[in-house]
Amino acid sequence: MKKSKLLIFGITLLAVVMISCSDRNKLVNSWKITAVEAKIPLSDSAKAVILQEGNLTFTKDGHVTGYLQREITDGTYALTKGGKSLVIKDETGTPYPCVSTITNDELILDSKEMKLTLKKI
Repeated sequence: MKKSKLLIFGITLLAVVMISCSDRNKLVNSWKITAVEAKIPLSDSAKAVILQEGNLTFTKDGHVTGYLQREITDGTYALTKGGKSLVIKDETGTPYPCVSTITNDELILDSKEMKLTLKKI
């Protein structure tokens, strides 16, 4: 009885890890911001800078670099909830949580401040 429960737990854990890894593998790449939908007041010039400079590069080891509202030179990220939750932390450890939707060529990051659409480059 104990062995069967342990086996079921092991299979379930393996399935969760495999699903999480596949979402992380889709995320690992370079992405360019192609659309900004502000949820708080955002000037046209700030939006233009985000569209022009905005990009993120995610690595397999959990690091992220790029530009969102400011430059991120040595950040980290955590992808949880089956790829639906992404938290990016900048160099100072400030978290930027968002709901994420990841496909093979598109990444949507939805936070309190704005919704960003990124395309794989």
